[in-house]
Amino acid sequence: MDLHGDEWGRKGATLSDKTARAEYGLTQDEIFAAIDAGTLQYRPAAMHGNPWLRLLRHEVEDLAMTLHGERYLRERQAGTELARINRELKQLRAQLAVLEERRAALVSELGEQGLSRACAAAPPDARRLAAWLVSMQLDGPGWPAPARQGAEPPIGRNRTVPGFVYAFFAWEGGFRDVGQVSQFG
Repeated sequence: MDLHGDEWGRKGATLSDKTARAEYGLTQDEIFAAIDAGTLQYRPAAMHGNPWLRLLRHEVEDLAMTLHGERYLRERQAGTELARINRELKQLRAQLAVLEERRAALVSELGEQGLSRACAAAPPDARRLAAWLVSMQLDGPGWPAPARQGAEPPIGRNRTVPGFVYAFFAWEGGFRDVGQVSQFG
């Protein structure tokens, strides 16, 4: 009976000889020498007619530590994890860009009154809104005077935000660009 039989089927417990070379910096000769010495178990495999060796991860880690030292092993594992995290972040940024684009399209479809209702239904985070407002310059030479003009406040009447915020969204010639309005939503 195989001592490590259940380990061969567990997710992440095995890796290919190519992955062992890439992740742990081993050479093919070192892998074959360890197999010949009996320190590495393997199972032959093939994908699309291409043969490869399936190895147990913990045995590959032990081999790398024996050949190159514990510090080398930790550095290689950290580098591999960093590459994986960077790859995941890249994918998440791409997903975020798609969602932001879709959000901008929906906000532009809603128009100004629809944006007002949408903000009232799901008000923006008060701290993010306040930080954004503090960074804004709300008056300057040639800017129109703010006026409410009967528009509903986009963040609802029960929010504790100064009244000038309501007027900010209802300017006649002011900020009609949905991209500027939606950055705190």
